[in-house]
Amino acid sequence: MEKPSAPSCERNRDVILDVLRTCFADRRRVLEIGSGTGQHAVHFAAAMPWLTWQCSDRAEGLPGIRMWLDEAALPNTPAPVELDVAGRWPSHDFDAVFSANTLHIMSWDEVELLFDHLASVTTEDAVLAIYGPFNYQGRYTSESNAAFDDWLQARGKHMRIRDAEAVDALAEVAGFDLIDDIAMPANNRTRIWQRTR
Repeated sequence: MEKPSAPSCERNRDVILDVLRTCFADRRRVLEIGSGTGQHAVHFAAAMPWLTWQCSDRAEGLPGIRMWLDEAALPNTPAPVELDVAGRWPSHDFDAVFSANTLHIMSWDEVELLFDHLASVTTEDAVLAIYGPFNYQGRYTSESNAAFDDWLQARGKHMRIRDAEAVDALAEVAGFDLIDDIAMPANNRTRIWQRTR
């Protein structure tokens, strides 16, 4: 099997790292939901050695993630775990959760399941950081995002850029309050919530 590679990870990893260095500065154990190739995990774990970075993805994604983790051989990246939002979740308490470019790939039902499970796997003060495109008040933030949304829906009718307000409502029900919303390159955002209840 050839080691998977996503060019977008190479392009966005440093700007995301700049954000995570701040919002995860006092964190210790991160659950990454939808680790994809594993590239982000290796880059972030190497740059933030105080964190234990737990990768997760559906079963079919784990072999590729293992290739990245094995090659890097970092002490703070345990073996990736299988996580389908509709299935079994890890039993550990994480004080941080990260996910990149996942909400627009999942169905809305799966997005709801993700937030439904957060309280069961996080500490009472956990920080949640999600990177990707968002709409605001039902509107695209750019023509390129509108074109991307058309491309997503051509791939699958369940895929689309999510409305920030709808995601915030799910986070609020899960006990997480929005604490930052950071503009990123290529019309993406990193939105950060903290568990308060």
